[in-house]
Amino acid sequence: MITATFQEGSFRDKTVLVSGGTSGIGAAIGNALAELGAIVTVTGATEAEAAEANRGASIGRADALDVRDDTAVAAFFAALPTLDVLINCAGIIRRGAEHDPAVFAEVLDVNLTGTMRLCAAARPLLARTHGCIVNTASLLAFVGGALVPGYSASKGGVAQLTKSLAVAYAPDRIRVNAIAPGWIETELTRPLREDPVRNEAIVARTPLGRWGVADDVAGTAVFLCSPAAAFVTGAIIPIDGGYLAA
Repeated sequence: MITATFQEGSFRDKTVLVSGGTSGIGAAIGNALAELGAIVTVTGATEAEAAEANRGASIGRADALDVRDDTAVAAFFAALPTLDVLINCAGIIRRGAEHDPAVFAEVLDVNLTGTMRLCAAARPLLARTHGCIVNTASLLAFVGGALVPGYSASKGGVAQLTKSLAVAYAPDRIRVNAIAPGWIETELTRPLREDPVRNEAIVARTPLGRWGVADDVAGTAVFLCSPAAAFVTGAIIPIDGGYLAA
């Protein structure tokens, strides 16, 4: 579907890094860009995640990167010769436990501060290529989540961070945007899909009448990375089947 929309080879020789790209939405984005000709590297939080991705994915390679580790992030980006696109998808959720301030802080460290760490580390490389960043916010950047105050706060923070960096990085001709996925079929949302009450409520409120899939999100991310979005920066784009409009 995505490759039918964009010209074949439209990202040829573009270098792309997708944090949290070993599974779910990040993997879908990485695979879509690879199919369009990009040279894609994805990262996972552990060596095991990276090894699993290297065994089966169509992307260029997968590496381990803990986005909480300042030293590891600095070393990782220092080893990159060039970079055109940064996609920040690394994230965690701890339903119910996030009312504990320590767990709340852990979630923010990965989802929000981790995003900032990678943006800051990537900026010099992206300035040379006049590249772009796509961050991952969420539907919960706009509405509350009773069981996930840390996740919701982190995604609200990602949305505001995206706007701030769009202004700050504009002199370097770096565009910074964010996708805000709604209810998407991933491992993170499996507990909700397996709960008949929650599943029914979500689908009933979604005007398009279904859960989204990772490729639904990947298409918007690819657009934001493409020349078609050359005058788009600071945007937070919901991909939610109309949930916020209902």
